[in-house]
Amino acid sequence: MDKIVRKKISIVTPCYNEEANLVDCRDAVRNVFAEQLPEYDYEHLFCDNRSTDASVAVLRRLAQEDPNVRVIFNARNFGPFRSTFNGLLSTSGDAVVVLLAADLQDPPEVIVDFVRSWEQGNEIVYGIRANRQESWLMRNTRRLYYRLVSRFASIDIPNDVGEFQLVDRVVVDTLRQFDDYYPYIRGMIASCGFRAVGVPYTWKARAKGFSKNRLYHLVDQGLNGLISFTNLPMRACLFLGTTLSLLSFVYAAFTVVAHLIFGRTLASPGIATIITAIFFFSGVILFFLGVMGEYISAIHFQVRRRPLVIERGRLNFERNKTPHASDASNAGGSISLLETRSAA
Repeated sequence: MDKIVRKKISIVTPCYNEEANLVDCRDAVRNVFAEQLPEYDYEHLFCDNRSTDASVAVLRRLAQEDPNVRVIFNARNFGPFRSTFNGLLSTSGDAVVVLLAADLQDPPEVIVDFVRSWEQGNEIVYGIRANRQESWLMRNTRRLYYRLVSRFASIDIPNDVGEFQLVDRVVVDTLRQFDDYYPYIRGMIASCGFRAVGVPYTWKARAKGFSKNRLYHLVDQGLNGLISFTNLPMRACLFLGTTLSLLSFVYAAFTVVAHLIFGRTLASPGIATIITAIFFFSGVILFFLGVMGEYISAIHFQVRRRPLVIERGRLNFERNKTPHASDASNAGGSISLLETRSAA
């Protein structure tokens, strides 16, 4: 009698100083699969960014208690995007939830809807943050940012969509071909194509602890999203420089006419010439900066070949069978310093 092969779902959770949320996150995922997706196997991969609280001890305990829990310990904090992408390349499931935040603001119950849509043939099922339980300012700032990126990106990136998505193994294998030092994962997934569908949900307020993303990190991540799939910043410089140069000619013409009509009463001799020269050469400089930026941005995309992350070790990965570790290195991925171990 042929053995029935059960499909596996992988869930990736990056974490940094989330000791208060790790157990709740593990329990929430375990309950979802026990109660609503019992026909599936699963693995829950935590990617620790060298936490300084008790997160490492908590993760070691969870890995000992639960063979479905796997852990990657990074050598330092590489940020949520790099560690998540490295974790994504290390999964072994037939489908992968790209990022489930440890603070559970993206509700794990939505994974059930993701899986059901995936079963219908959709290779990408992305969560749409239709409602956000946060301040008016942050909600509308994010809303504006999502639309700005979507409007000017060279590909179709859905609005209000983060990395809380389920993607088929074929998408993961496609993402393995990307060689990006700072992966903008939602854009990379959108650029793959494939059949995609959205699932709206409510992005909940954080129940425990506080976000480790400061304003600088949010700006950094936002700029990375802007430059990853659009030349808008460089094009804006080009447009601004051209506009200023044209305005300088208009101003020069105006001063000539004003001089002929009013004589020298508007300004002292030479002032108009200086103002015109400043506007003109500022415009010329911005124009050439914009042109150079086009080339630099092209080089910028090509030469970012540093390792994605550097790992200190792994827990609950099979010995001599670290899923896709070598492939991840080929894709500009991780460097493991310590031997992969089993906590069981």
